[in-house]
Amino acid sequence: MPVSGACKRIENALQTCAGITAQSHRFWGTEYRLGRREIGHVHTDPLVDIPFPKKIRDVLVATGRAESHHILPESGWVRIHLNQASDVERASELLLYSFEIAIKISLTR
Repeated sequence: MPVSGACKRIENALQTCAGITAQSHRFWGTEYRLGRREIGHVHTDPLVDIPFPKKIRDVLVATGRAESHHILPESGWVRIHLNQASDVERASELLLYSFEIAIKISLTR
């Protein structure tokens, strides 16, 4: 059973990050970006998809913090089903981690 208010709680967590914008996602839901880079998106299911470098994705999946993406299992994308409050917290933390990585990448360019 999805967590009531999960999408709003995630949105509130990401509002603390300077430069993040929200827009409609092409596969339903809300996409969060830092410039041209996607930080992740929340589907209306609700479930969250987040891109990471593959090495980080491997650690997140191996430690059970996220699942491999169902369509792109060999990519850096992970997903989190929002079935309980702890899932929402974990998704928010990982979206913020994706934001931190995006900031570091933008500083090295």
